[in-house]
This record gives sequence, structure tokens and C-alpha cells, in this order.
Amino acid sequence: MIVWVNGTFGAGKTSACRELVELLPDSTLYDPEVVGATLRRLLPARRLAGVTDVQDLPAWRKLVPQVAAALLAEVPGTLVVPMTVLREEYRDEIFGALAARGLTVHHFVLHAEETILRDRIASSGEVPGDPAAGERVRQWRYEQLSRYQAAREWLHRDAHVLDTGALTPRQVAQTLAALVKEGSARCPIVRSADSTGDTTASAVLFFDERDRVLLVDPVYKPGWEFPGGVVERGEAPTQAAVREAAEELGVTLAPERLRLLAVDWEPRRGEHRGGMRLVYDGGQLSAGQQEGLRLPPDELRAWRFVTLPEAAELLSPGRLARLRGALAARRAGRPSYLEAGRPTG
Repeated sequence: MIVWVNGTFGAGKTSACRELVELLPDSTLYDPEVVGATLRRLLPARRLAGVTDVQDLPAWRKLVPQVAAALLAEVPGTLVVPMTVLREEYRDEIFGALAARGLTVHHFVLHAEETILRDRIASSGEVPGDPAAGERVRQWRYEQLSRYQAAREWLHRDAHVLDTGALTPRQVAQTLAALVKEGSARCPIVRSADSTGDTTASAVLFFDERDRVLLVDPVYKPGWEFPGGVVERGEAPTQAAVREAAEELGVTLAPERLRLLAVDWEPRRGEHRGGMRLVYDGGQLSAGQQEGLRLPPDELRAWRFVTLPEAAELLSPGRLARLRGALAARRAGRPSYLEAGRPTG
């Protein structure tokens, strides 16, 4: 289990987490700042040039959940993680990787009014023997307050928020321990399949009256997607497309009305599994059907119709290539076979 304590500098994350490990049985403190410090020592200067936040390094976002899983393999129990993450797509990436490993995450945000935060920052950041360095640290922390304010909307929506303005670190820890036991801050992450082999997946493209295509925004996974998912054992791909449309959007489809647009072989990339990806044409959704779309909150956070240029801003390169191939097949009126999104033959 992961107890992730988020919030900006001055909210009291570190001090509260030190108290929390004393209250939660079999718990271990894991500060991802150690991962960042290690990367700064290992990566060449040319890679670090211009990097002001170690979280912008893909290696950091990949290693943080890997180290968490390795630590829990060594010391089973609970990892208490005091870490500020203010970019929603980074949270998606990290928490999604934790979910893929079957790790439960309880997400908290420690909050205090800005005047309190500034007072706390003013009394912190001292570097023994180097007053100038301490001042630089404080100034950097002041600058993060505006980033936190900008992120408050999604943070406070996503996590259990605890106001620490009038609480001691011990009181914060006691409250967190009670909330963990209660389970009210547990993230509704969908666990990925355990299999490490390649998969077959079905996706359905829906269109509006302007011929824009429907995309969905998955919870705890970076980037947008097509509605769809992995074909279950013994399930026909067309039936999987029908099932996923019903589960993800509340749209009822007749299997015989689905038209296959493309079959795309996706190569494996690192830990990302490959396999066959089937793309179906689900047709145009009426205004009434659009109003009736219902998303499962533990899987999807939003949907929208987009043009192809807009899709290029939301989809990964592989999925964008698959969409281009499927739309070309739709215009041609015949299915297309693709490999890594590119037509063959």
C-alpha cells in the first residue's frame, strides 16, 4: 500500500510523514527526492542542461514507481511518500504505473492558506554555513506557491484534502492514519491485467455531426485514448468493442452494425505491451446520445470530439498514426491492415 502525501512546500508533508510512520504498522518512509538526487549524479551534464525540475525527466517518473515496488518487495507493508506532484499528467503516469503493479494508493493533499505557507517557508531552508544557498532555496519554494494555486482545482478534486493550518505534525499524522484505516482517500485506480504477454484490443470510433472523432481521457494514465479495451479470454473482438462501448460510455451497439476499419499490429516498447489492435466504426452519435454519455469515474474523467489536428495534441504518436490509418480506411470504404500505425502492402 502507498500513502502519497501531496501538497506544496510549507504544508508540512515531511514532518507529518515522519510522525505517520510511527502510527502505521509496518510502514516505511520513501522520499522520491532520493531518486531525483541519484539521477542528478548519474546523468551527464548535457542531459541535465535546462532541467529545472527533476520531475520533468521521464526517467524520474519511471523510476519512482519501480523503486516503490522494489521497496515493498523487500519490506512488505506501507510506503509513506511525502512528495509534491503538481502536474496532473505526471500524477497519471506515476499512479498508473503503481496500479499496474497492483499497489493501492491513498492520495492526500495537505493544504494551508498562503500566508501560513509563506511564514513556514520563511523559517525554513537554512543551509549551514551558506546563507546564500538557504535564501535560494526559500526563493524557489516561494515560486512554487503559484504552481500549487494553479493545480488546486485538479488536486483538490483528486485527493482527500486536509487543512494543516491549525494542526501540529502529530495531529496531521493522527488524522491521516485514521483516514487510511477508513479508506476514504483510496484512489479508484483500475488495475492492469497481470499478464506480461501481448494483447488483443478493440476500439470504437464515434463521430459527431461535424465528423469529429470522440476521444476519452483515462484516469491515472497519461494521454487520451479511443473508447475500448483489451479483449478478454474467449471473447470475440467485436463483442469486446460492444462491451467496452457500453461500459465506458453507456452506448449500446449492435455487433452486426459495427464496421471494421483497421487492424493494427502494435510493437512492444519496453514495459508497454504490444499486440493486435482492432478499430471499428461506431457511427455518428446524435445530440441525444451525446447528452446521454456516462463515464465510469474510476476509469475515465472526460470525453470530447476532436478534429485530426486536435487529436495530434492529445494522442501518443502510435495512436495518432492508428487514427490516421483508420480514418483513411473509412474514407476508402474498406478495412486496412497496419503495422505500428502504417499501412503495409
